[in-house]
Amino acid sequence: MTDRSDPLCVEIDGLLAGGPTDEALTAVIDRLLARFGCAVGTLHALDADTGLLHLRAQRGLPEVVLGKVGRIPVGKGMAGLAAERRGPVRACNLQSDDSGVAQPGAKLTRMEGSIALPILHAGELRGTFGVAKPTPYEYTEAETELLLRAGAVIGKHLG
Repeated sequence: MTDRSDPLCVEIDGLLAGGPTDEALTAVIDRLLARFGCAVGTLHALDADTGLLHLRAQRGLPEVVLGKVGRIPVGKGMAGLAAERRGPVRACNLQSDDSGVAQPGAKLTRMEGSIALPILHAGELRGTFGVAKPTPYEYTEAETELLLRAGAVIGKHLG
């Protein structure tokens, strides 16, 4: 069942109706970036055999960062922590974050306000996704809840 409480979830469901191809997942990232006014977005799928998160779609990542985020262990960096915790991981400013959630290479993105979220389906981890802005930003509870619902829709298709 698709979350009908927000047009974003309905749109994501439609984008993925033909399957979670790299093109469809990139279209999902593009839609999330537009909805939340972000400049960078990533989507990683969990490889159950290796336990690694594999980059399937992205927008806006500098070339120097791509090699660092292609495969991420669960528990490492914002995406890995979101997977491990099965909950959102936020950084108001990646450039000055000293909480330990962001890896040093995250500064190379030149982004500040960032959030990473798990992609879950029926309680099972399917991957993670995240969006970021080039300015300091704290995602509201309502925004976070909508992103989690969007992640559930993605998870329905990502298997």
